[in-house]
Amino acid sequence: MCRFLNRAALKTEEDLNHKDGSANNIWRLCTVQEVEDFKAILRLVPLWVAIIFVSTPIAMQTSLIVLQALVMDRGLGPHFKVPAGSLQVVIMTSASTFIIMNNWLVYPMYQKLTKKRLTPLQKVGIGQVFTILSMVVSAVVEAKRLKTVENNGHPMSVLWLFPPLVIVGIGEAFHFPGNIELFYGEFPESLRNTATSLTSLVIGISFYLSTALIDLIQRTTKWLPNDINSGRVDNV
Repeated sequence: MCRFLNRAALKTEEDLNHKDGSANNIWRLCTVQEVEDFKAILRLVPLWVAIIFVSTPIAMQTSLIVLQALVMDRGLGPHFKVPAGSLQVVIMTSASTFIIMNNWLVYPMYQKLTKKRLTPLQKVGIGQVFTILSMVVSAVVEAKRLKTVENNGHPMSVLWLFPPLVIVGIGEAFHFPGNIELFYGEFPESLRNTATSLTSLVIGISFYLSTALIDLIQRTTKWLPNDINSGRVDNV
């Protein structure tokens, strides 16, 4: 793959200092190890980009759920109302719980039954399946919410938002640790510290992209008006 990059390590008379044999310009001549390290990084770029595209809907979903919560019945008992912004805690709690369950129960059980270990790529794939499932469930809940508002005007309980949020957390429990494990294992040893930060970079880029997409949807469609009871968040 990318054999043309090998030319970066080819030594010519122009590149070498004839006195001591060192490179005249380190930016024109690379070591073989540097070339191989760069190839290893290039092999992961398609996967990294794919993870961004999968993580962007998660960011959109977590943002839109806050808007949904604001127009739902957030009362739990006579004296407590769930803050809309705190619903993100459901995702964190779910992810933390299932990370522990995966390490203590799911992965050992899978290994015992199949005599194999789940690869990092398989973990990422499972996480993406749960992400898709969470979006489907979220769309169903929103469609039901709109129908309820249309029929009797009484808002649904905010607890209806918990299932898709829990599923998002389950997906994150699979694919984010899988991402870190994959990048750490595939990156060159000299760049492994950088590899562990790529997942955080993916999350940041995804939230920026989700903001841009939401703005684009607002400009080009009527799905996200100021009053989402008149919109179609389930289409988003």
